[in-house]
Amino acid sequence: MEKLPKIALPVIFIAVVLIILLAKSAVTIGSGEAGVLYKTFGGGVVTDEPPLGEGFHIIAPWNKVYVYEVRQQELFEKMKVLSSNGLEIQIDASAWYQPVYATLGQLHQNLGENYLQRVIQPAIRSAARSVIGRYTPDDLYSTKRDAIQIEIFEETKKILDKQHVQLNEVLVRDVTLPPTIKDAIERKLKQEQASLEYEFRLVTAEKEAEKVRIEAQGKADANKILSASLTDKILQDKGIDATIKLSESPNSKVIVIGSGDSGMPIILGNQ
Repeated sequence: MEKLPKIALPVIFIAVVLIILLAKSAVTIGSGEAGVLYKTFGGGVVTDEPPLGEGFHIIAPWNKVYVYEVRQQELFEKMKVLSSNGLEIQIDASAWYQPVYATLGQLHQNLGENYLQRVIQPAIRSAARSVIGRYTPDDLYSTKRDAIQIEIFEETKKILDKQHVQLNEVLVRDVTLPPTIKDAIERKLKQEQASLEYEFRLVTAEKEAEKVRIEAQGKADANKILSASLTDKILQDKGIDATIKLSESPNSKVIVIGSGDSGMPIILGNQ
């Protein structure tokens, strides 16, 4: 019984050491994250193996694990850039990005955990300045904004593809022009709209007038054809037919034959 404390102390000491080592060796990778292993005595950052995935991992206590978020993330940027005519324009844009999972070790080795500030922000700013510099304020205010957004995305992507970063989308959320330029563009757009409306009215009126002319010409042609076809003989025949029908009518009447113009009968009612 007296020896028990002497035996228990080393056991307790060993257990404490093991617990400490286990705590240092245990790494838990959360959801949407991945870990880059750094081997202190084995060549540093591991780049030839996949990163550590989600879940619980045991590593040597002298090694380290750097945890990265590998889900899509969003960067908001407010940039002041110059248009093609030298005017300063403010652009509010955002970029959707995420590190390339398979080359996460190389990203850590080459850029480190501050890769956002080191490559993504400079890349999107450079691309925005380059693209906006090719357009006028009118282009930015009107229909070419979508094309500008696509160009910024493509130029930024070219840069980031070499930096182990995947760019998913670039969105130009707002374009702020100097007040005087904005007012001038709005006045110009209103004038263009009024001009288009006036042209539309002219075209509509011309089409309506053409329609009336065509209808009038059609009626005139029809009357001309009808007049040419109505000879005296035809009129007499139609008059005889009408006389016969009237004579067969039960209504009382007096018919005088041969008393009208051109020898047509005159029909007199007794009323």
